[in-house]
Amino acid sequence: MRNLNVEVFADGADIEAMKLAYKNKEVDGFTTNPSLMAKAGVEDYKAFAEEAVREIPDASISFEVFADDMETMEREAEILQQYGDNVFVKIPIVNTKGESTIPLIKKLSAQHVQLNVTAVYTMEQVQAITDAVTEGVPTYVSVFAGRIADTGVDPLPLMKAAVKVTHSKAGVKLLWASCREVINVIQADEIGADIITCPAGVVSKVNNNLGRDIESLSVDTVKGFAKDIQSSGLSIL
Repeated sequence: MRNLNVEVFADGADIEAMKLAYKNKEVDGFTTNPSLMAKAGVEDYKAFAEEAVREIPDASISFEVFADDMETMEREAEILQQYGDNVFVKIPIVNTKGESTIPLIKKLSAQHVQLNVTAVYTMEQVQAITDAVTEGVPTYVSVFAGRIADTGVDPLPLMKAAVKVTHSKAGVKLLWASCREVINVIQADEIGADIITCPAGVVSKVNNNLGRDIESLSVDTVKGFAKDIQSSGLSIL
């Protein structure tokens, strides 16, 4: 697919698109979340998860808890992790009240639950997660670099520091979340991030555009203009 060290995960919940991406070896793994599931029209979480793991048995898949309190999150995590050995349970770093989930993260990791800790934005959170999880238990720390960039802040210094912290403990991987464009994939690869999650549009560009000769793009672009001109029926003269 590409000469990169960083793994590219597809971010979405369209089960047919996930199955096709897996079949065509377009990505290395998959992540979902409640917003993406709602957008994809998922009506039955259990049926969705079971089908995903059945059709994608040997690539990482992250399923997120829905609850907002720690006790219910824990019960949901126990259910989700049973769907398959390739499942990572997504736990947000805080709930809607701003309460830290670090105690739950520590408890679940000690029980060897594979976690994807999400909605991470600060080095303090990265350090706390890395400190909390059990060494050797697979864990993703999902830092939302794209959303940080949306605020006008360069996420690269934080991401570089996060690489060092996460790699200080066996089993912990840094995940670059909320990718916006293909250049983010290159950036993630260059700084040593382990994983980057990409929406379908970026996954397609990674597979089809990465490494293309830039000089050829002028002709391709003008050909696109010509095609649109013809189909539009518009004229100047």
